[in-house]
Amino acid sequence: MNVADDQIRLADLLAFYAEAGVDEPLEEQSIDRFQERATQRTATPAVEQIPAAVRPAVEPKPSLPAPATPRAMPSAAVPDEAQAMLARELAAAANTLDELRAAMQAFEGCNLKFTAKQLVFADGNPEADLMLVGEAPGRDEDIEGLPFVGRSGQLLDRILAAIGRDRKSAYIANVIPWRPPGNRTPTPHETEICRPFIERQIELAKPKVLVTLGGPSAKTLLHATDGILRLRGTWKVHRTASGVEVPAMPTLHPAYLLRNPAHKKLAWRDFLEIKKRLLA
Repeated sequence: MNVADDQIRLADLLAFYAEAGVDEPLEEQSIDRFQERATQRTATPAVEQIPAAVRPAVEPKPSLPAPATPRAMPSAAVPDEAQAMLARELAAAANTLDELRAAMQAFEGCNLKFTAKQLVFADGNPEADLMLVGEAPGRDEDIEGLPFVGRSGQLLDRILAAIGRDRKSAYIANVIPWRPPGNRTPTPHETEICRPFIERQIELAKPKVLVTLGGPSAKTLLHATDGILRLRGTWKVHRTASGVEVPAMPTLHPAYLLRNPAHKKLAWRDFLEIKKRLLA
């Protein structure tokens, strides 16, 4: 066998190994590859042993600040006395409903003003002997700038018509003149700041009868603590800052009646009492 034949056979053997996946030369002793990989994972060369000239430039990681000491959760929001005092001063200084409206337009002490589209002051006849007060405007009211213009307002119009009244013979407002975002319930903070404005509005309108629509309005203006189903149907008294007493009837809110139509009969009884008092 000549050298040429040996080379041919060697080439064939190498080709066979290559096709079989053998692409490394074999050692005389077997190598434990598992042990080799474990050694590579644990054996990390010390930085000091690597020449400075070939060390990769590694930016030091910024030290993380120490975790802050947990703070106690804030307590329930309380009225901002400074803003509530300013609201009382502005309300007391208004001698007409137009002046009061201008003061409320300029007032920036209530956060609701900055999320609402506009002030919802009142609707109807300010010289009427009947005044109705709800809690806060909703989406439709925020767009129109008038209270009770949505579905609740449509029902209220029908209720007024049933006792021979309409918006030309009634004056309608809300405790809160700006729509809370998402129609959420106004906070005690927001209600307390807006309270002087609605109280002055009632005082300037001088109604013969005041109707509070819903529990929140009754609790704010009549200082009531009972629920509206217990309050409704019984005459109360609203006292203005000047000491004038106005007969007040707490009744169910039209929005509540839309959700609970079976209770419309209760509201009807209340408005019959209201009609009787107005005719007296």
